Amino acid sequence: MASQEPDPTSSYSTYSLGDFTLRNGTTLPNAHIAYLTLGSPSNPAIIYPTWYSGEIASNLWLTGPDKLLNPENFYIIIPALFGNGQSTSPSNWAHKDAKPFPRVSFYDNVRAQHELVTKGLGIEKARAVLGWSMGAGQTYQWATQFPDFMELAVPFCGSAKTSLHNQVFLEGVKVALLGPRGWESAGVCEGGEGEEWEYRAWTEEERSKGLKAL
Repeated sequence: MASQEPDPTSSYSTYSLGDFTLRNGTTLPNAHIAYLTLGSPSNPAIIYPTWYSGEIASNLWLTGPDKLLNPENFYIIIPALFGNGQSTSPSNWAHKDAKPFPRVSFYDNVRAQHELVTKGLGIEKARAVLGWSMGAGQTYQWATQFPDFMELAVPFCGSAKTSLHNQVFLEGVKVALLGPRGWESAGVCEGGEGEEWEYRAWTEEERSKGLKAL
């Protein structure tokens, strides 16, 4: 599907994925992936995914005339993770008040990125995929899912699987968020649970208190 022109107020474009079927069999309806390109499409392509909680602009520290990723030498593609607030996310999808956000994986993100890069941008081969933190996790996934698509895979400061101590840290901040709702965490990769648990939108008071606790 055709990509949209960059929005000058947000400095990124979006590519429509339609109803995107996830690896677990559920569907992300009317999905889109946000991305930014730097440099000329005639240059070797670099795919540079975002990291956990990072927006597209957060990746720009590594780009520029005096940086490793020089747009004069490379065609740099920065795709945003599902859930980062720019690609399809709990905050911007049509069902956010009615049902929980579908579970997405590295596999789903990389498949969406591959569709963007190949069908949306017409790239047949990339010079490299690289990323930091959760961007590194996606880089590992690219290397296993599409091993012949790039010449180099450069994961840095990241791992292929979330460590147990990192899972404990994430559970800690999730519990802080859920506390104002009177919910308990249902565990890693799960939502909340409680005596009167049912999915619903957050109230402004719950959101404010949860973020303050986090």
